[in-house]
Amino acid sequence: MTEPRQDRSRLTRQRLLESAVDCLADHGWTGSTVSVVAERAGVSRGATQHHFPTREALFMAAIEYVTAERLTYLRSGLPDLPAGRDRTEFVVLTIGEMYSGKLFKAALQLWVAAASDDQLRDQVVPLEAHVGREAHRVAVAALGVDESRPGVREAVQATLDLARGLGLANLLTDDTNRRHRILTEWATVLTRAVTTPNPDSPVPTPVDNSERPDDHAP
Repeated sequence: MTEPRQDRSRLTRQRLLESAVDCLADHGWTGSTVSVVAERAGVSRGATQHHFPTREALFMAAIEYVTAERLTYLRSGLPDLPAGRDRTEFVVLTIGEMYSGKLFKAALQLWVAAASDDQLRDQVVPLEAHVGREAHRVAVAALGVDESRPGVREAVQATLDLARGLGLANLLTDDTNRRHRILTEWATVLTRAVTTPNPDSPVPTPVDNSERPDDHAP
């Protein structure tokens, strides 16, 4: 049975997105051309441009796609987690993975390129602000904390900022062991800084931080 055209189109788009992130992480912005991405994905140049008319559109979509996958991974671990220290450590370590893997390395390449390219920067800045807000919301929901308590919002944001900094340290050399030790210790600090509700209680609704983009700068 012939595969439906819509399914083929969806799979082609997904291959292109995954290939774009791989290329950006491995070769940087300069070396990641549409032709290179298309060849790596096994897709023709014409089919690539059908899905993504411009190079910028391709890489913006790729970063959004893989980021969504990471956030989904964080959410998916919640049902089997008890409240308390173990839950907090899982969330902290998972956030650490988000900022130390291929996606973060690819994002860094975009940041560097955007620093000297006004057109690219105009696209990257709002995307990174969105990623920051979503990561914060997911972290709050995952931890099950109440941001109305003094210091809780800052403690959650400090977790994201710490993970981002450790991810940067991992860019040139494998910093896995040190990162794991630091994040594990931070989980202890974070547990003391926030209140974890009864596991049978509803998870508090995250605060809408859309008007505070300064907290989520790249």
